[in-house]
Amino acid sequence: MSRLLFRFSTLQYMLMLLPGLVLLALFSLKPMLGILIAFQSYIPGKGIWHSPFVGLDNFKVLFSSSYSWQVIENTIIISLAKMIAFLIIPVLFALMLNELKLVYFKRMVQTIVYLPHFLSWVIIAGILKDMLGLDGLVNQSVIIPLGFEPISFLGSNLWFRPILISTDVWKEFGFSAIVYLAALTNINPTLYEAAEMDGASRLQKLWHISLPGISSTIVLLATLSLQNVLNAGFDQIFNLYNPTVYSSGDILDTYIYRVSFEQVNYELATAVGLFKSVISMALIVTAYKLASRFAGYRIF
Repeated sequence: MSRLLFRFSTLQYMLMLLPGLVLLALFSLKPMLGILIAFQSYIPGKGIWHSPFVGLDNFKVLFSSSYSWQVIENTIIISLAKMIAFLIIPVLFALMLNELKLVYFKRMVQTIVYLPHFLSWVIIAGILKDMLGLDGLVNQSVIIPLGFEPISFLGSNLWFRPILISTDVWKEFGFSAIVYLAALTNINPTLYEAAEMDGASRLQKLWHISLPGISSTIVLLATLSLQNVLNAGFDQIFNLYNPTVYSSGDILDTYIYRVSFEQVNYELATAVGLFKSVISMALIVTAYKLASRFAGYRIF
């Protein structure tokens, strides 16, 4: 009797799980059949099952193109620069904010720096174009009055990457700092009291108590960020870039978009996307293994 009840309750749970499994199969597993396009000379009129297979020819085109390597290089450089910036700036901000004694001012600052997270890149891109264009606020109010020639910031390969990195940090560092602030609240306050009785300065307490107290969180977030090496920020770059900065700002995601919808070369775009997915999957596995080893973080 108990076995029948156990099987009945198990069946109930399986039935509850069934709608989710159906949605997963329809929207996650079935679309993966599109991977076949990467190995075809895809003809939209014929579809996947009737287009001729060409094996690895699309990948040969990908890896034999010097521009493809330029895109991969741009992706890695931009994403690594963002990762380093997000490893340093939110930590410093959280440590400084944690030192503030005025609670209301502390909350106000935290709210102000957190707000840009909710702005879309479409809005931010419009603001930046108005500020950094040839007729923008920066040129008209600062550069030209100082006697210099106006600079096309968003059309310069010298300026485009720093603008991408700095604006992304400005938008998201307040959100990232929340994690470190939460970690700082878990530090035992008696450690600060003991250090103060021993005559430790504020900087010494920060260096010997606060920073070591959140070191495991820093290591965890640093290792988990490895999975984003090939994600340099499609929304941001797509709304800011133009043909003059392709050599420094074109990344894998924007390249896939243009190859798909402008060149209508679906097979090459799928090959690039599959290459990115395979590398990203390897990076995710590596990141979780490192997180498990150095920070004791496991999800399964």
